[in-house]
Amino acid sequence: MAWPRTVCIIEARMASTRLPGKVLRPILGRPMLALMIERLERCATLDGIVVATTIAGADDQVAALARDLGVGAHRGSDEDVLDRVVGAARAFDAEVIVETTGDCPLIDPALLDKVVADFRIGGADFVSNTLDYTTPRGTDVRVFRADALAEINRTSTDPADHEHVSLHFWEHPEKYRLRNVATGLGAEAPTRRLTVDTPDDFAAISSIFEALYPVNPAFTLSDVLDLLNGRPDITALNAMVRQKSVRPPEAG
Repeated sequence: MAWPRTVCIIEARMASTRLPGKVLRPILGRPMLALMIERLERCATLDGIVVATTIAGADDQVAALARDLGVGAHRGSDEDVLDRVVGAARAFDAEVIVETTGDCPLIDPALLDKVVADFRIGGADFVSNTLDYTTPRGTDVRVFRADALAEINRTSTDPADHEHVSLHFWEHPEKYRLRNVATGLGAEAPTRRLTVDTPDDFAAISSIFEALYPVNPAFTLSDVLDLLNGRPDITALNAMVRQKSVRPPEAG
């Protein structure tokens, strides 16, 4: 059967509070975003890959890199990320969106395919591995229909929804059928930090690529976890970094 057109949309821009320009920082001589796209191109369930960047002049080079790599580039609002992603979905005829961000260069193709396959079973409006983290932070995959996201964009006035693209789904389980994808990676996997928010994160992820990529460019998430189990020095590089909350804590 023909599945709805499934497009991975990568939210990426040069502006970053803790590590400006991180998406184009070089690892092994290549922009971090290029290495991420190389991994996504191994996915069997995707009909397209689109980089959703902004209209800011600094992001000219992000859009140019996407075009040079042969993937889609869409430019939209710097502040309204939700509207930017909805625009990217519309421009590239996405029916199903696989949401990712440019700070996840170690995203695993097999894991992404697993989450998409679960979504295709039906019975859920939102499928991810993040409702209850079963894999490291930085391997996040969120899958949902483009028309559902467009409806949120039209109706939500919550600034957090427009900053964190799929937040509205999991904050409103009374409206959406949510499903989490479990993995067999073990209890320690969710404690690993593989996202890039800070210089310490970048140092850790660079070390992982330097250890694994020259031997096998198609290394897997299991390979990463095996490496970290034997290299506590890499884990220590960003062990003290704390993830920013999508909402500030309420005053007590």
